[in-house]
Amino acid sequence: MEKYIEIFVNSFTGYWDYLKSEILFAYDYKPWYENYFYWLIGLSLLVWLLEVIIPWRQKQAVFRKDFWLDGFYIFFNFFLFSLIGYNALSNIGVELFNDFLSLFGIENIVAIEISSWPKWTQLLMMFIIADFIQWNTHRLLHRVPMLWEFHKVHHSVKEMGFAAHLRFHWMETVIYKSIQYIPLAMIGFGLEDFFIIHMATLFIGHLNHANLGWDYGPLKYLLNNPKMHIWHHAKTWPNRYGVNFGLSLSIWDYLFGTAYLPNSGCDIELGFESDEHFPKGFFKQIVYPLKKRIES
Repeated sequence: MEKYIEIFVNSFTGYWDYLKSEILFAYDYKPWYENYFYWLIGLSLLVWLLEVIIPWRQKQAVFRKDFWLDGFYIFFNFFLFSLIGYNALSNIGVELFNDFLSLFGIENIVAIEISSWPKWTQLLMMFIIADFIQWNTHRLLHRVPMLWEFHKVHHSVKEMGFAAHLRFHWMETVIYKSIQYIPLAMIGFGLEDFFIIHMATLFIGHLNHANLGWDYGPLKYLLNNPKMHIWHHAKTWPNRYGVNFGLSLSIWDYLFGTAYLPNSGCDIELGFESDEHFPKGFFKQIVYPLKKRIES
């Protein structure tokens, strides 16, 4: 028990030190250009600038509905959530899992050793596998009623913009990471830093939610894009559970029959049934699914 308490306490102080070093560039363990904090700001400003210069929905305001709310979600879900507890609980969870494996004499669960592969192939493999797991997890968020209550926070967006990408309930981080952990741990991934993958998925996700009328031409069958993803946020779907579940890649939707693009979707209504009753502020949105769970 003492070991877990130490991990819990050190996780708070460790992440606080990490966050300060990111903001102040006060580190010597990685190159300066692998700074998550300023890449987040830089990519967000870049996509926002594209929205301003070449907007798809011409009448949508630069500071659209809930712009600042979504801006807060960006920093909360990218950094603050880890600071206030997730990093500590995650570290304890990993340690508990490893201790459980040690009871059976298992030191790791690596099933495929790819650390000797060229780095670009390692990155590509991790990107594809992680995205496929996320696609399936995303479908679960729509199909399991309890999980859908959490996912409603993301679908409460009424005007699409880049910052809507990271408007989601913190429980989604727990769900995605928990489901991903074992499959990804079974791959002997040789790179310690997933920086390139993380920033690539962040950029693609921002673009998918941005006020941009892009579909990438023939690449639309491979990459998710704004014209495809807006139908995922449509208030009315052609089925019960939704369409276009891809995060970075659209190919899974085309392969498994969940792709849907009846027209441009530029001015379709976004949201979900009875969303007019959904809370508008951050704290009320965070409490909503938990409160509803208790009431039910």
